[in-house]
Amino acid sequence: MGVTGPTGPVLDRDEVDRALGRLGAEHEAIETSLLALQDHAGRRLLEGAGLTGVTEERWARTEASITLLWTYFDAYTDALRTARDIRARRRWSSREDLVELTELLRGECVTLPGTGGGLLSERFTLAALVDRMNELYASSLDTVVAADAVWSALPARIDLLSAELQRTRRLAHSVGVRPGEHPAGDDLERITRTLTRLREEVISDPLAYWVPAEGSSAPGGGRPDTTVYDREARALDDVRREIDAVLTVRQDAEQRIVRLRDVLSRADRTLAEARTARGEVLAKIAATEVPVVSGPPTALQEQLAAAAEYRRHAQWHRLSPLLESLEQKAEDELLRARESLTAVTAPLAVRAELRGRLDAYKAKVARHGLAEDPELVEKYERARRMLWSAPCDLRVAEQAVLRFQHAAAELLGSAPPRVPGQGGPADRARGAEPGR
Repeated sequence: MGVTGPTGPVLDRDEVDRALGRLGAEHEAIETSLLALQDHAGRRLLEGAGLTGVTEERWARTEASITLLWTYFDAYTDALRTARDIRARRRWSSREDLVELTELLRGECVTLPGTGGGLLSERFTLAALVDRMNELYASSLDTVVAADAVWSALPARIDLLSAELQRTRRLAHSVGVRPGEHPAGDDLERITRTLTRLREEVISDPLAYWVPAEGSSAPGGGRPDTTVYDREARALDDVRREIDAVLTVRQDAEQRIVRLRDVLSRADRTLAEARTARGEVLAKIAATEVPVVSGPPTALQEQLAAAAEYRRHAQWHRLSPLLESLEQKAEDELLRARESLTAVTAPLAVRAELRGRLDAYKAKVARHGLAEDPELVEKYERARRMLWSAPCDLRVAEQAVLRFQHAAAELLGSAPPRVPGQGGPADRARGAEPGR
């Protein structure tokens, strides 16, 4: 290494042999990589595809890079072959050979056409040429691998989802879920259009659906962008659930309609009973405000008739929401009818309570041998006449019952009963009126 040349210290024979070995290994690795890139399925697909958009632009640059790679590789091969030929001239290389080899191995011995910046040509050392080839290879492989990854992932998934979409469309059509007639039918049409367009775009412009990995410099680092696909898959799941609900309606529609008829019939009978009871209360109870009993709502009967019509014509998508609404309204109507009957019959319940209390006290005094007491007999008969006469004034009758109780309590030596006007049955009857 004491000899100096234009590129610095001249290499000795051992250094030359080591450099040639290293460059030979790099040559073999580069050649293997280039052949693998040339045979890569993604590259072949890109070469034969009708590309558009981002992929068309990047593939044009990548094709030029691959062509340039082979040009660089050929120049690298020629320079390495020349160096090997010089080294093979003699077993012990002369100084002139070593100077020439040093220039080849370390100097800018490779001249290639310029690729930009107004340069007509560029000169490279073999090491710089390897670095340049590695850069071009990495960017080219990144394009090829990314496109291949998208093509390998998305079209097959789109096709599977499209097949499921067709099955769902046939099922939807069989239960009346059609475009323009049901929102789920419109959703199926939109999903179909979106998947068709998505597949076309993925085939012609795969790199538009590629998300590079952040911070990764490795070729092909990233993942296919499945945002649109995932959204439509979720939308199809929603439609399937809607159709499942419609199918469920088709299976149990008859039973649900029968149950609805029964609930509405019970509500009607309860209202009829309340109207009858109101007439009885007005005839038998005096000075009482009795709430008016409304008739059965005709709208529910009309909707029930519409539900039966939907069922006859297999319009399940219309029947499903109608049944859900009707079931809730029917239960509400039955509850309203029962509350109306309770409110109307409250005065009769109060009268029955007073009658029961009067008879209970009469039996109590009889057990104590006081049934013939003139005052008790007189108070009992007065209360009895009031409670068993029509119309019955509940307030006056209650006072009579309380007077009988008071007299009985005095004779029996017990504490006096509750005094009048402190929330007795008649007051509770008024409290049952609506709004009180």
